[in-house]
Amino acid sequence: MTIVIGFEGSANKIGVGIVKDGIVLSNPRRTYITPAGQGFLPRDTARHHRRCVLDLTTEALQLAAVNPLDIDCVAFTKGPGMGAPLVTVAIVARTLAQLWGRPLLGVNHCVGHIEMGRMVTGAHNPTVLYVSGGNTQVIAYSDRRYRIFGETIDVAVGNCLDRFARVLKISNDPSPGYNIEQMAKRGHVFVDLPYCVKGMDVSFSGILSHIEEAADTMIAAGSCTAEDLCYSLQETVFAMLVETTERAMAHGGSDQVLIVGGVGCNQRLQEMMRDMCDQRGATLFATDERFCIDNGAMIAQAGWEMFRAGQVTALEESWITQRYRTDDVLVTWRDQP
Repeated sequence: MTIVIGFEGSANKIGVGIVKDGIVLSNPRRTYITPAGQGFLPRDTARHHRRCVLDLTTEALQLAAVNPLDIDCVAFTKGPGMGAPLVTVAIVARTLAQLWGRPLLGVNHCVGHIEMGRMVTGAHNPTVLYVSGGNTQVIAYSDRRYRIFGETIDVAVGNCLDRFARVLKISNDPSPGYNIEQMAKRGHVFVDLPYCVKGMDVSFSGILSHIEEAADTMIAAGSCTAEDLCYSLQETVFAMLVETTERAMAHGGSDQVLIVGGVGCNQRLQEMMRDMCDQRGATLFATDERFCIDNGAMIAQAGWEMFRAGQVTALEESWITQRYRTDDVLVTWRDQP
C-alpha cells in the first residue's frame, strides 16, 4: 500500500489530492476567479494560493481519513506553469516533506494529466489530446517518453477561448471556457473563421486576432450574435484538434483516444472526437471536470507511479521550471511498447 499526497498550483487552480494504490481518497480544490474581462496575474494568483493551501491540506487529510504519518511521499507540480504560483506550491511541499520526514517528488504537470486520465478511464495506450489554458499537444507513448506528435505553435486552445471571453466580457465564474461552451449551445449561425493546421501543428493566434477585431462590428451590424461567434469559434478550433489527433492515430496505429486537460471537459469537443473515433472503429476516453481540470490528485497519481518506480527528487533539485516539456520526462513506470 502506497499513499501519496499531491500539490497542484501551476495556474489559477490550487488543489491538494491524496491517492492510495489507484484510488482517489480526496481531491479538494479552489479557483482564483477574476472579474469579467480580466485574466489572472501570477502575483495575485500566488497570493490566492498562499491563502488557501494550508486549509486545503487539512481538508484533504480529513476527507481521506489519513494523517501525515500515513503519507509515503509528497508530490508537487514542478512545471510547466506560472512562476509565482508554482513556487508557492513547491515551498509548501518541500516544507511538509521535511516536517513529515517523507521523500519529495517533482511532477510534470502534463504527465500528471495523462496519468490521471489513464487511471480514471482505464485507457491502455491511447493517443492523447492534451488541451488546456497553457498547453495544446497531441501525444503518444513510445520508448520511455510521452512523444509530442503535434502542438500549438503559438497560444494554447484554452488561452484562445479565454481571451475571446474577455472580448465579450463573459464571466470567469466558474470559468470562461465553460461559459463559452454554454453560449455556443445557443448559437445557430456559423461564421467562417481562419483554419490553421500546419502538418501536425496548429495555430490559434490568427483566428484569435481575427475574431477579436471583428466581433464588436459583426454583433453591432446584426450579422451574428455573441452566441454565434462562440459556436463558430468552438467548431473551428475543435475541428483542428480532431484533424491532428486523427492523423496521429493513423501514424501510430492507435485505436484509443484520451482527452485530458481543462478544455477536455467540453462536451462538444468530446462529441466531435467521438464521431471521429466511431468512424475509425476506435474508442474515446474522457473524464469530467473533477479530473480534467487541474487538481491535486493528478499530481498524486503521477507521483505514485514515479515513487513506485523508485524515483524521488532531492531537496536541492526541487526547483520549479515554467518550461518543462512533456517529452523531457523519462517514463520509467510504464512497460516498453
